[in-house]
Amino acid sequence: MMSHTLLRLSELIDLGGPVVALLIGFSVLALACILWKALVFYVNGIGAQVSRGFGRDIVVQTQTAKRSGRTEADIRARATARMERDFERAGRGLRLLDIIAQVAPLLGLFGTVLGMITAFQTLQSAGGTADPAVLAGGIWVALVTTAAGLIVAMPTSMALSWFDGCLERHERALRDAFEEVLMPDMFDTSALSERLMEPVHAG
Repeated sequence: MMSHTLLRLSELIDLGGPVVALLIGFSVLALACILWKALVFYVNGIGAQVSRGFGRDIVVQTQTAKRSGRTEADIRARATARMERDFERAGRGLRLLDIIAQVAPLLGLFGTVLGMITAFQTLQSAGGTADPAVLAGGIWVALVTTAAGLIVAMPTSMALSWFDGCLERHERALRDAFEEVLMPDMFDTSALSERLMEPVHAG
């Protein structure tokens, strides 16, 4: 099975040349980065809830700091700095996926242009009497690089969008949990309703 896969890859590289070989390298790099980030997100529970990882640590440490008598300003400043640092760490590697998603289709188009140039050079050297089947075969081979670039770029872009969405949801959930610990009674609806029902006395 492995030898068969390597043989097919070798044939594909022979068809598309160094551009396809580079795109295959991009695909391996993107897959490794996606698996790594998926593991990081799972370990830290990055999503719509704050259940584990650095988010839970920040909430717990906020509770501890509040019980110890620290001022709200000090707690907010320290927690904000910690959030920025941890979210930056969680997002490392996503820039690489963004670069691959943008460069892969351009690289595929570049390979197609090179292939078309070669095909028309063949037509010119034949004095305009080249076999159309041979010319069509050269164009077909040239288009392989465009297809390879899109195959690499599309799933990479989808994975990047999913990771970005998870980070945004987790940041909202973490900030909401942090504010709930820091100021739990600010939006107490029952207390607010009682205050609204109180009669207004004219001064």
